[in-house]
Amino acid sequence: MSAYLDELKALLREGGVPAEQAEATVADLASYVAETGSTPEEEFGPVGDFAGRLLAARAPEAGPAGASEWRWTADIFADRQTLARFGDQGWEIDRIDHLGRFVGHRDPERPQRWEYRRELVAPGGGRALAARLAPEGWEPCGTWLCYRYFKRPRAASVGPAAQLDSPPPAPARSVFFSRRFYLLTAVIPLALVVPGIVLTPSHGDTAGFFTGMAVGACTAIATLAALWFWTARRRG
Repeated sequence: MSAYLDELKALLREGGVPAEQAEATVADLASYVAETGSTPEEEFGPVGDFAGRLLAARAPEAGPAGASEWRWTADIFADRQTLARFGDQGWEIDRIDHLGRFVGHRDPERPQRWEYRRELVAPGGGRALAARLAPEGWEPCGTWLCYRYFKRPRAASVGPAAQLDSPPPAPARSVFFSRRFYLLTAVIPLALVVPGIVLTPSHGDTAGFFTGMAVGACTAIATLAALWFWTARRRG
C-alpha cells in the first residue's frame, strides 16, 4: 500500500497539487483503505489512472458554486436523504475522508444522476457485501464507522433519463444536520447532568453527584444505542 500511495502523491505533485493538499489527500485515502481492509489497487484501480481522475476533478480557481470537487457532511438521520438529493443533481461520491465528510465531484461536461445506498457492515464483512452488490452495479464509495456506502449511476435503473442537461450550482453550505441530531445534542448533556444533581444528597456529597453522572452516562449511551439500531434497521 505504501508504494502505491507514495507514487500517487508524486503524481499529484507533478500535476500541480500543493504539497500540503497532496499529503492530506493521500492520508485520507490511506485511512479509507485501512478501514476497508482491501488494497489501493482494488479500491481505486491503477495508480496512474486514479491520479488522472483526481487531477481532472481539481478546480482550484473555482469557488464553491463552480468547483468540481465538494466536501460536505450529514448525520446518520439525514445522510441517505441528502445523498439522494445531491446524487440527483449529478454529484458522485468518491470517498469519505477521515473527518467523516463525503468527498465528491460532478462531471463538468457530461453530468449524470447517481444513486446511493447505505449498509450496516460487521467488522471484516465489507468485501463480502461489496461482492454481493456488485452484480447490481453497486460499488463502494466510502466507509464511516460501521456503515458502508455504495453508489451506481442512475442510468442503471432509468437509462438515458439519468443524463443532466443543466445541473444546479454546488450548494453554498456543506453541513446538513437533522432536527433529531440537534435534539440529541441538547438532550444528552441533560441526561448526564440531571441524574447527578438529583442523586446528590443535600449536604453536597460529591460521590452522589458522580454516581448520578454515571447513571446519566449509561442512560445516554443506551439512548444512542437504541437510536443507532433503529436507524440501521430503517430503510428509505
